[in-house]
Amino acid sequence: MSKSLPERSLRPATLLVRGGTTRTNHDETAEALFLTSGFVYDSAEQAEATFAGTATHYQYSRFGNPTVSMLEGRLAALEGAEACRCTATGMAAVHAAMLSHLKAGDRVVASRALFGSCHWIVSTLLPRYGITGEFVDGADLAQWEAALSRPAALVLLETPSNPMLELVDLPAVAALAHKAGAIVVVDNVFATPLLQKPLALGADVVVYSCTKHMDGQGRVLGGAVLGSKKWVDEVLQPFIRNTGPSISPFNAWVILKGLETLHLRVHAMCRSAAAIADFLAERVEVRRALYPFSASHPQYALAQRLMTGGGTIVTFDLAGGKEAAFRFCNALKLIDVSNNLGDSKSLVTHPATTTHMRIGVEERARLGITDGTIRLSVGLEDVADLIEDLAEALDAAGAAEQ
Repeated sequence: MSKSLPERSLRPATLLVRGGTTRTNHDETAEALFLTSGFVYDSAEQAEATFAGTATHYQYSRFGNPTVSMLEGRLAALEGAEACRCTATGMAAVHAAMLSHLKAGDRVVASRALFGSCHWIVSTLLPRYGITGEFVDGADLAQWEAALSRPAALVLLETPSNPMLELVDLPAVAALAHKAGAIVVVDNVFATPLLQKPLALGADVVVYSCTKHMDGQGRVLGGAVLGSKKWVDEVLQPFIRNTGPSISPFNAWVILKGLETLHLRVHAMCRSAAAIADFLAERVEVRRALYPFSASHPQYALAQRLMTGGGTIVTFDLAGGKEAAFRFCNALKLIDVSNNLGDSKSLVTHPATTTHMRIGVEERARLGITDGTIRLSVGLEDVADLIEDLAEALDAAGAAEQ
């Protein structure tokens, strides 16, 4: 069986390899993969006690699974959270975090700069259940103050946002939200748990798509919700138990193995992303290049205060609009066109026609997403090769404008 980890605080790289690990009586080195739907009991009495909550025993993999529990323990240790529950996808994590907490008559305040599916939940799904949603410009503290001057149940935000890398002053917004009676749910995918700690900045709940950097190699889907033990046990777990957004044990195992190299991958990607942002800023085809740790970013000072690194995403606008953006994407030979991010392979997407298509032209304009906007997820290739590929594609994008 597993020996106990040292009682002293362990650093992220160690937690990513060791956190949450338990061993069976076979003393395996790699985490065991429990591909089972259910579990057996020694007796009818043990089954009764398990369902009554007076005995601890796995019941059914929809409720809990040893492999999934290891992933949850590792993520909680890394995040500095009391508890974690994993879900089948990142969107299942967002949905569970919100719907487990909300009821008819409640009010949600959300940053306008949300991933398209998150925006749909607030704008379209919640009103069907009698829950009011209100959007604010995340970077405008005055709008937060106005929206949270009256009671609210939940605040939802991304920081940095997808795809325009807008930041929210999380400590200030969290203070306003708590005065209004709301919990604060933060989608921390772009920052990863290595570059930003929302719980330490005032958030109550953190959600992730583990599909992104945590697996980070384009293999499986997964999500995670982290918060206090009381909230997870009393609010979130009954929702997950009874609605079933459970993660496959196999996917949990793959993500566990991906976490072992997360610190190596994310920091390497950040270095390359910073270099690429500098390169793009000098190209005439590029109207603007956004990267949180570039001094040209409009919220550079806030990024420096909230984050320890700029992240793996660079967003930029091409002068020629959609036509130039498509020429650029189609001319790439090394970088793939894909709507995923946080992968070991570099990926680009055109948000206006993919991830943010359904929020509409007016809302995209309010978010600053133009027809020339490109989101680049920087991978692990040699940065010189990536820059050469980008340069050739930019040449192609600008050729018709000359």
